[in-house]
Amino acid sequence: MRVEYTFSLDRVKTPSFSVETTEGPTKLFTLTTLILNVLAEVHRAVVIFHSPNREDLPKKIHAFEQILRSSPAAPDFTFTPGDSGVISTSHYQWISIRTSDAAAKG
Repeated sequence: MRVEYTFSLDRVKTPSFSVETTEGPTKLFTLTTLILNVLAEVHRAVVIFHSPNREDLPKKIHAFEQILRSSPAAPDFTFTPGDSGVISTSHYQWISIRTSDAAAKG
């Protein structure tokens, strides 16, 4: 399924994104550039990683964080795991990303 929509980023307090971890590294690089652009505007985002393979989740999350931190344009940020679980055959893990600017604003 593909869902497309348009809205102004400044109308969303905390943008949320989803990534299927069975997709290749290309998705992680695309997600990273999107998150960098979001952090420059709203200073926070959440991402839900999901996969039928529980062992794949920490690997992809770690790779995503490594790519994000490697950017010369990356702001100072915290990377915090949130809720995780399983629904049917899909495992998931939420991650919150906040810049120090967002932390200062509350």
